[in-house]
Formats: sequence, structure tokens, C-alpha cells
Amino acid sequence: MHLKKYLLAGLLVWLPLAITVWVLLWLMGLFDAIFSGVLSGLGSFMSASRQPDLDFLREVHGLGVVLVFAVLLITGAVASNVAGRWWLKQWDHLFIHIPFVKSIYTSVKKVSTTLFSSSGDAFRTAVLVQYPCQGSWTIAFQTGSPKGEVASILGDDMVSVYVPTTPNPTSGFFLMVPVSEVRTLNLSVDQALTYVISMGAVAPEETVQASTPGATEHNQS
Repeated sequence: MHLKKYLLAGLLVWLPLAITVWVLLWLMGLFDAIFSGVLSGLGSFMSASRQPDLDFLREVHGLGVVLVFAVLLITGAVASNVAGRWWLKQWDHLFIHIPFVKSIYTSVKKVSTTLFSSSGDAFRTAVLVQYPCQGSWTIAFQTGSPKGEVASILGDDMVSVYVPTTPNPTSGFFLMVPVSEVRTLNLSVDQALTYVISMGAVAPEETVQASTPGATEHNQS
């Protein structure tokens, strides 16, 4: 019995660290592979005398991560000023006039702008909804409210939510449910995600009561 107890205790200590290291190494390998592909493309335009330099850069593990971070940082700095925003508009103008590419680019841009905008409400609030049937409750994340034709059919008293799957929250279901059937939680998004990923095994640190029915944006209005 003691042997099993010690093994489980040791597993609980090392498993989170091992998974974290594995994910970091996977990301590092992914960025290094992308960087290696860029170097291969540059090598086709460079003389043979410069090939040893490119081969040396390929052998530097983690350099792809550093360069991706630097590119994102520089791009963000440039896009934050007037001249950068002008170039960004020209970039958007180019892609939205390319057939097929337009639909993909504009869709991804709208989603990313909604998710990562500091002023947006998407994925800022954890809620409880009844899913997949009445009487069964699950954690979801508010993504907004129905718009356009959908709103005209369903009415104004609806809210859009994303129900993540367990233990992989990157897949899930998009639902539009009545405001009266939504319970807003006082949990942070991180706490709610941890609860979902652990399949309920890791409860939030503090037990809080759900707020009155309705989503945040409707309570504020």
C-alpha cells in the first residue's frame, strides 16, 4: 500500500513538469522547423560560400523561438504607430482582393481580433449552461450575443457561448441559449479552464456562488 501511495505521489509531482517540458520542446521544435524552412528558401538565393553560415544557424536549437518572438514584438511595435497602421491597411487591402484567400484571411482576422482584443467581451466570462440536456450543467464561456438575421429570428434575450470539451478545450460546441438559462460564474477564465481540463477533479481554490441569471453584457445593460 505504501509503495502505491509513494508512486502516485511521485507521479503527481513529476507529471505536470514532464508535460510542461514536453509542450515547450514541441513548440521549440515547431518554430525551429519553420526557421529551417525559411533558411532553406534563403539558401536557394545565396551563393555556395554562404551555405556554411546557414547550416550553422540550423544547428542552433531555440533560435527559431527567439526570432519568432522578435518578429512579433517588432511587428506589434510597427503596427502601433501611424505609419505602421497605414502599411497594415495596405496589407489587408492586398489579401482581400485575392480570390479564395479573401474568405480565409478575413474570417481568421475577425476571429483573432475578437478573441485577442483587450476591449472585447469574448472569453472574458465563465458561465453555467444546461448541456447536452435539461438538468445537466456544464461550464461554458460567453462569446457575445447573436447578430443580424439570427438575432432577428431568435430575439434579443439570447447569448452566445462556447462549450469546451474535456480534456481538450480547443474543441467544443457553439450554442445560443436564452439569457434566463445562463448562470454567470465569479470564476476567472483560468480557474474555469482548469476545472474543465481536469474533468472536475481540480476545483477552484475558493467556492463562490453563481450570480443572478443572465450574461454579463445583459446585466450591465
